[in-house]
Order: sequence, then C-alpha cells, then structure tokens
Amino acid sequence: MLKSEALTKVFGSKTAVDHVSLNLEAGHICAMLGPNGSGKTTWMKMAAGLCKPTSGQVFFDGEPIGVKSRASVAYMSTEPYFYTWMTIRDVAKYYADFFADFSMERFRDLLRRFELEENLKTKTLSSGMMAKAKIAVTMARDARIWMLDEPFNGIDLVARDQIKSAIIESAAPDKLLLMSSHLVEEMESIADRAVFLRKGQLIKEVDIETERAETGCSIADEYRRIYGAQGGEEA
Repeated sequence: MLKSEALTKVFGSKTAVDHVSLNLEAGHICAMLGPNGSGKTTWMKMAAGLCKPTSGQVFFDGEPIGVKSRASVAYMSTEPYFYTWMTIRDVAKYYADFFADFSMERFRDLLRRFELEENLKTKTLSSGMMAKAKIAVTMARDARIWMLDEPFNGIDLVARDQIKSAIIESAAPDKLLLMSSHLVEEMESIADRAVFLRKGQLIKEVDIETERAETGCSIADEYRRIYGAQGGEEA
C-alpha cells in the first residue's frame, strides 16, 4: 500500500533519512519508533507528499506519491497549523472545503469523546486540547492512510486512553494507520507492527506479536536494546 525505496533526504550536511526501504500494508496499525533525530517526521512528510526526497521514491498503491495519493492520505503534523482566529468549528469547515472525504458527523463524534467544544478558539487551547483537536480533524477524514506524528505529545493519561480507543475502532482491513512516537509503551498497546529508525536508517521492522512469542521481549525491551542512551534533534 505505502512503499519507500531507498528514500533519502539531506538537509545541508545532515542526512535526515538515509536510504530507507519500507513496505507498509493495509490492515495494520504501525508504530514508527525512535528517539529524536531518528528521521521519523521527515520520512512521514515525504510519504505524505509534503517534502521532496533528495533521492529514492515513495509509492502509494504502486504509483509515485502525487495528487492522487494526497487525496487518500491524512497527515497530522507535530506543529500547530490552525489560524489563530479560528474556532474548532472553523477548522472543521476548512477541512470540509478541502477534503471530499471529511465527515462532519465523525468529527463531532470525536469532539464529544475528547470533551472538546466546537466554539473554542484555537488560540486559547492548551497543548493537550490542541493535540486532541488535530487528531479529531485528521481522523474525521475517511482516508486510506492516516499518519499521526507524535499523537500523544502533551496529552494526559485519560485523554490518551480516549485517543487509543478511537484509533483501534478506526482500524480496517483496507486502511493503514501509521504513528510516530518515542512513547513506546503507548504504541505497544495498540500497534501490531513496529518500525525502528536510528539516525535516519531503518534498523528493524517487526510483527509485535511474533516478536513477543519468539523472543519473550516487549517492544519497549527491544527499544532499550537498540537505542540505549541515544538522543538528538528531531528530523
């Protein structure tokens, strides 16, 4: 469904993504894991068609990423991207104008679950409320692929449970849900596949249940083994 071949992105002297080849299939919830600086965000932006690769390619259903794929991919960035004059209702109308697959009914259902009011101004939202609003407007699209970049940042434990429940309920055989995060325990509770990146390179791709059965290790254990004390700036 979503495939990258030797995907590479260089910013000046820094290689953010380094010849990453991945094949992500529909019917899965996939966690893209790694510390800051591992290349998660850059890979997702290229896969969403928002950032041009230095070399390599990304394919959606066998065709290069382009206008057709962007109509089927819903991407949520880590940065706030709503105009400050907007209410949450305005955000929904904005999305409805741009995306034919946007469901106002689904959006309002998610708002109720996340305990958000439509008349709230985006400039008044706390970081947690903003995160929930971004997730609601992204997942209100009937997209083939949802890509959520650090969806649990700034969100308390109760809200995380609400979001995880909404994500699990949205899973379907013809859809792919890809999330990047460094909160491994949260990902392990909902994802069935995991991709590990380090310094822009693909380190390992695993089926989570198979990994547990064959090694007796959790994904958190594997994360500690791979990264140790790794750190850096987000790419």
